[in-house]
Amino acid sequence: MGEAGLFAQVVAVVGDAARRWRRLQHGTPAMAVGTTPVIPAARPQGNLPTLKMPTARGWATGQLPVAAPGLKVNAFATGLKHPRWIHVLPNGDVTVAEALFEPDPPRSLFDRAMVATLRRAAAIGPSPNRITLLRDADHDGVAEVRDTFLENLRQPFGMALVGDTFYVGHTDGVLAYAYQPGATRLAGAGRRLSTHKPGGHWTRSLLASRDGLRLYVGVGSLSNIGERGMDVEEGRACIVEIDLARGSSRIFAAGLRNPVGLAWEPVTGALWTVVNERDGLGDETPPDYLTSVREGGFYGWPYCYWGRTVDDRVPQDAALVATALQPDYALGGHTASLGLCWLPAGTLPGYGDGMVIGQHGSWNRSTLSGYKVVHVPFANGRPAGPPRDILSGFLAPDESVSYGRPVGVAIGPDAALLVADDVGDVVWRVSGV
Repeated sequence: MGEAGLFAQVVAVVGDAARRWRRLQHGTPAMAVGTTPVIPAARPQGNLPTLKMPTARGWATGQLPVAAPGLKVNAFATGLKHPRWIHVLPNGDVTVAEALFEPDPPRSLFDRAMVATLRRAAAIGPSPNRITLLRDADHDGVAEVRDTFLENLRQPFGMALVGDTFYVGHTDGVLAYAYQPGATRLAGAGRRLSTHKPGGHWTRSLLASRDGLRLYVGVGSLSNIGERGMDVEEGRACIVEIDLARGSSRIFAAGLRNPVGLAWEPVTGALWTVVNERDGLGDETPPDYLTSVREGGFYGWPYCYWGRTVDDRVPQDAALVATALQPDYALGGHTASLGLCWLPAGTLPGYGDGMVIGQHGSWNRSTLSGYKVVHVPFANGRPAGPPRDILSGFLAPDESVSYGRPVGVAIGPDAALLVADDVGDVVWRVSGV
């Protein structure tokens, strides 16, 4: 066994000891979920945070995730390489961004431990850096046409089509490509619209405004709580708005540690996002969240969380804390809620209007959370009830291995739900029985 493998084993043993000790001390808190969550008091984990991730195994032949009653699941496409995000084009073609996290050189022992853990979970490695186009030409629920739509990208993630222009969120900026309906491959290097700092929370999700005049970009922080200084966080932990006609951009909302999925709620027309909150304060503290996004709003990071609960680990800015907005809906601690799309009533049997959320799964808690796809019901433009599972079974019952990890979600061309699974290298399709 090499040095890296031995270190990974040591990390796993130490992480397991820390997890067991904290569970003995504090038990297992109830999940902080809903509009009025019970959030335990912060218990800073210092230099030995809880570190627990399952080993990535992938799916055995014939093995499937577990669909909720009344639903069924099939593989829409297999054999991909770390599919992260999905976009459905007007003609029914499905584009899938394939990319992997490429970490900076470790700066500390904890950084080395995190890299070892992420490697075991198949969360880091050489990035494929491409977008694949899938087409279900015979409408049987399985894509039989596959083409390389774009390649030689830089950690692509979000995608949006406005008119005859296809936009891609690379980790270092948004680029625009000429598109013709039915094209299976795009040519050219792309035209740069914006530049963003790469690294850290590297994903750049995209959502076009309904009138096609603006583009919204989710830009995550470099660090957990600004521990490298706030200068390097400038232009990060926010949602950026790009004016497509002028080519200008501005920060639309700030204090969002890692806003990933973006979606429009059709009743009020509000922009919504899912946000991954900070680590190192306990299993349920603070919860990741789903929230509407107010123009000019500040949502607390790094100074405070869930409204104005101050994080004592961070040098404070009292004036900013006084303006912090409370999120709308808690999703539980460290669920890594990434994917987001609006699900109209009747799309899936038994599910009304609401948001579908792909939960990639935790690493910083003693009992794993996430690793499933859930639905949050809405009424009158607001969350209106507890989340319900749509797809589960990504995690072994003993939490030792993961068969898959859900990320991006989208409504497919046949009104089925598509789910990107970056450990299983699959795009799943969920429909009625």
